[in-house]
Amino acid sequence: MVKVLISDKLSPLAKDIFERRGIEADQIVGLTKEELETKIHEYDGLAIRSATKVSPKILAAAKNLKVVGRAGIGVDNVDIPAATNNGVVVMNTPFGNSITTAEHAIAMMFAVARQIPEASASTHAGKWEKSRFMGVELTSKTLGIIGCGNIGAIAANRAIGLKMKVIAFDPFLSEDRADEIGVEKVELDELLARADFISLHTPLTDSTRGILGMEAFAKMKDGVRIINCARGGLIDEAALKLALDNGKVAGVALDVFEVEPAKENALFGYENVVATPHLGASTAEAQVNVAVQVAEQMADYLLDGAVTNALNMPSLTAEESKRLSPYMSLVKQLGGFVGQLTADAIKEIKIEYQGDVIELNVRPLTAIVVEGLLSPLMDNINMVNALNIAKERDIDVIESKNEGEGDYNTLVTVTVLTDANKFTVAGTLFADRRPRIVQIDDIRVESELANNMIFATNNDQPGFIGSLGSILGEGNLNIATFNLGRHNEGGRALALVAIDQPASNDVISRIEKLDQVRRVKALSF
Repeated sequence: MVKVLISDKLSPLAKDIFERRGIEADQIVGLTKEELETKIHEYDGLAIRSATKVSPKILAAAKNLKVVGRAGIGVDNVDIPAATNNGVVVMNTPFGNSITTAEHAIAMMFAVARQIPEASASTHAGKWEKSRFMGVELTSKTLGIIGCGNIGAIAANRAIGLKMKVIAFDPFLSEDRADEIGVEKVELDELLARADFISLHTPLTDSTRGILGMEAFAKMKDGVRIINCARGGLIDEAALKLALDNGKVAGVALDVFEVEPAKENALFGYENVVATPHLGASTAEAQVNVAVQVAEQMADYLLDGAVTNALNMPSLTAEESKRLSPYMSLVKQLGGFVGQLTADAIKEIKIEYQGDVIELNVRPLTAIVVEGLLSPLMDNINMVNALNIAKERDIDVIESKNEGEGDYNTLVTVTVLTDANKFTVAGTLFADRRPRIVQIDDIRVESELANNMIFATNNDQPGFIGSLGSILGEGNLNIATFNLGRHNEGGRALALVAIDQPASNDVISRIEKLDQVRRVKALSF
């Protein structure tokens, strides 16, 4: 019989779901690491929350384990690479906490606007300090939402109901989606300048870490109030402390911190700082939702092989995976290339397959293109959840096969349509099965993608290559390969340069200032 261990406190409904579907479920909460290591070999599935740590040692002992299900979104307590190496699928439930987290953000906004925690403490202490606690109304104020995905959109909806003006910054928010949820789409600098309240609802990635730092605070209104119920690390806490000290920020409400559990913090003790211990998902309803979802997902996988919200597994058979492997490398590079060069809201992604590849199951390849394209600005995305995330963001993904003959045995073309422009890149596999980019927009080029690259578009004029080489040399950057293409003599041209180390911001800035350069971007693969 299939067996599942529930090792953290979950709603009893999870155990009921497993047993109704014929899966034996043991709920044993509070196991030590040693006890879990001893027992885990008995089970096919492990359902957890945040308390159980699924370490490489635990996974090595889990000889029969097929799936770990995390009731909730965060999987910091699961070693995903080790799970992958041990053939264990890791699933989470990214949407079960959405309403609860959005509501907590709104509650925190009220609390910081009306100084409720301090006023409550003062009243409990027998004081009656009406004049001390002068708050502000939310009605007619401007709320700036950074990250307008599922949770951000719910928070926006609640704020609109409070008669607030809501503006939103999100690179993946389309104009149509913004209109649908009733927000005004703006760039980050405009949001910072206009917002009376700022609420963060974005994942923590390399591009969002410290998104509110010294420069961002300087661009804000005096007296702004900030709410963060998303992820610690989105706000530079040292910069926030300075902004509180100099009066730039009138108040802040934090449910998350750079270091958790936050037993001590430089922001503690401020009267205008409302702090809660990561309570965003802590409601009875949310606990039921995530427990039910994780049990259903795990049962579907264990009984039927269906994969939902997996973080480390493609929905492929072993034979399909083997045949598609070189194409996977190609399409992930194509997606990553376009993703790093796309700054505007994406409306449509079109993937066209031509040649030998059309005989294969290309649906997983399409998912990998989307994964590569969206991953530069989003965490927890893979080929399993990429298409769902695109759908939530109102991004149309169009897949087509072209049976006509072309210059290559296989050609994959990715075209991205944004609110501002269209960008196309095409790639192929040569005889060595290594991916090559062969076309960017209407310019032919042949280039492998290296770990570190510089992409530049320029006017086809003498002196550009020499100037570019000089800047790289002065920056102590060794050129591995240098690939060029142009539309016509004296017209538009491009360069793809592979370098041995990442280019610094200073190097990119110097290249950008060259007279011939239209655009330059450092890329990594």
